[in-house]
Amino acid sequence: MNEKWMSVTKRYEGLRLKPYTCPAGHLTIGYGHNLENGITADMAEYMLRRDIALAQMEVGAKLPWASQLDEVRQFVLIDMCFNMGLSKLLTFKKFLAALQQKNYDIAAQEMLNSRWAKQVARRAGELAEMMKKGVYND
Repeated sequence: MNEKWMSVTKRYEGLRLKPYTCPAGHLTIGYGHNLENGITADMAEYMLRRDIALAQMEVGAKLPWASQLDEVRQFVLIDMCFNMGLSKLLTFKKFLAALQQKNYDIAAQEMLNSRWAKQVARRAGELAEMMKKGVYND
């Protein structure tokens, strides 16, 4: 890829980090990427890796005790953060209290006794099972 081409195109397009409608009426993001054309699998993989890393960083910053959990339960917490966002996760006070105390059965019950669980159904059930048992569902 020619860096000059990149530089000139960036200057013409401008960087927009949130979706917008371009003059031709297409939903666009970044440096003129037409979202109506979709994204590649590589782009989706990159975004997922970045989003999970961000969720992990947010959980670590706000819930430092979470680093003492085993890998599976850390995953459950990070996946919930990825799915609903940190601010929503932090409203799960009883869940977080039970998790911090390593009372995994109560934590799993609290996960399932939420509007989130109704919204994501199967995912919540599987994550609650992982929370209880401390093993990944395959």
